[in-house]
Amino acid sequence: MDVESIAIIVALILSIVLHEVAHGYMANWLGDPTARLAGRLSPNPLKHIDPLGSVIVPALLFLSHAGFLFGWAKPVPYNPYNLKNQKWGEALVAAAGPATNMLLAIIFAVIIRASVPLGLSDSFVGLASYIVYINILLAFFNLIPIPPLDGSKILTALLPYGAALKYRELSQWVERHGLFITFAFIFIFINVLWGPFSKLVFGVFHALTGLGGL
Repeated sequence: MDVESIAIIVALILSIVLHEVAHGYMANWLGDPTARLAGRLSPNPLKHIDPLGSVIVPALLFLSHAGFLFGWAKPVPYNPYNLKNQKWGEALVAAAGPATNMLLAIIFAVIIRASVPLGLSDSFVGLASYIVYINILLAFFNLIPIPPLDGSKILTALLPYGAALKYRELSQWVERHGLFITFAFIFIFINVLWGPFSKLVFGVFHALTGLGGL
């Protein structure tokens, strides 16, 4: 594995970690100290890395040239009953992760657009391009309203009370069959959803950076 490949995987891991830390900070801001007391507000990747989701899956996707990268960290713990806003609290905690990824994408897209006057090297622009792409992908992927992704928590807050209860029951069932459901969804995503999803991601990538591709 060359230096560029290692840098891209490290960028992915750090983007995933910041996504999870954002969940914890939002929960703490809304009144739940669970993540803070568990030491999960730290930027130290070792406190957040899930060996399967943060290392093995991203590395296999990258080395197999699957065409996209994603992964996950250990979920940041929080107690929804401690949140000040019981209606929107969980949705705000969930939205903090994708919002952080989009903020990172925008920051590095601005750097890319300013690369010529700043005199940045092509190799740095290339790495920055991957960071923008990775963070757009993480943001949009996590917004898919399928449990246990962040989008499911946001959708629950938007649904009428009765539908929200049913959706929570579905979410709990998915969590009980977590690993099986995760790999089933990954299989469906790669074989069915990746085409239109990638067009959306690259469309936003182009709009932010002005670049045609990676």
